[in-house]
Amino acid sequence: MPSCIAFRGCSEVDLQTTAEGRGVDKFWEAAGTKLADRWAAVSGPALVFWLGGLLAYARDHHGVHPLTDWLTRQKAPVQLLTVAVILLAVAASAVAVHQFVTPALRLMEGYWPRWSGFLRDRLVARVGVKAVADSQEWHRLGSLVFGPDATPDVDTLRCFAEVDKRVQLRPGSLNALMPTRVGNVLRAAETRPGDKYGLDAVTVWPRLWLLLPETARKELEVTRLALDRGVAAALWGLLFLTFTPWTLWAVPIGLMATAVAVFLITPSRAEVYGQLVESAFDVHRTTLYEHLRWPLPDNPRDEQVQGKALTTYLRRGSDADRPIFAPPPPADSR
Repeated sequence: MPSCIAFRGCSEVDLQTTAEGRGVDKFWEAAGTKLADRWAAVSGPALVFWLGGLLAYARDHHGVHPLTDWLTRQKAPVQLLTVAVILLAVAASAVAVHQFVTPALRLMEGYWPRWSGFLRDRLVARVGVKAVADSQEWHRLGSLVFGPDATPDVDTLRCFAEVDKRVQLRPGSLNALMPTRVGNVLRAAETRPGDKYGLDAVTVWPRLWLLLPETARKELEVTRLALDRGVAAALWGLLFLTFTPWTLWAVPIGLMATAVAVFLITPSRAEVYGQLVESAFDVHRTTLYEHLRWPLPDNPRDEQVQGKALTTYLRRGSDADRPIFAPPPPADSR
């Protein structure tokens, strides 16, 4: 995509918006999903975590006989109450961990404290070097793939596909780069609607969400929930280290679970989520124009101008006499 390769500079407003660390995830933090979905998503990993803790306890105490013996000596009401308390504790721990998912995701994205600025700048510079190299390689291979007399071989096509994917998973502007893979994937999804259509995703997304079809909303909810579960898996892995006094095996297990969640699961799920967010703009942005009675763009260049004007209008309002509002959409489309 040319807009992602040329690394065009961001406008002052765009840079201010992204620099403050505001993202589409802020909308999801407030919106949430159905309680049953959340319960199923967070209780399963919590149950696995506590079962692992029970195994660690059993290893240190040569079994769980003290616990089971005590439980079998109790009357049925006490046994039922004990099981209920255990399940409630598991659910409570799941809810507690879930409260830290959004802050943990932002750390994975690269929104770090100011005192870590030196490390962040070095990592961003490193990503920038790779981004420039990939951009140059994309242009070189692109001329071999799309040139007038191009007859690319299999290796050229494969290399181009790999470079093109790396480019797509980074923001189009060097100024918008993040220090981590997850951060660049999600930032790319945020900034690309602005690159292509002049629409600032942070401002427009809550309005667009209200107009999405139910199927699109459901797909986005599912992918966002999967992303949150990947982040939660990293948190559970770190918490597993607390069982180290019972067994040293808790250290490699906890660190491995965290590493897999941070470097494999969460980035791959962030890619899927980011692609769906971008696709929502690709497919449904004209519905937003229609419901806001904003004139539809005539061509891609006009859409850049109209998109930026619409973003400003939604952000601050206007008392200008242009543009002239279009007629309301038909009643059945509302």
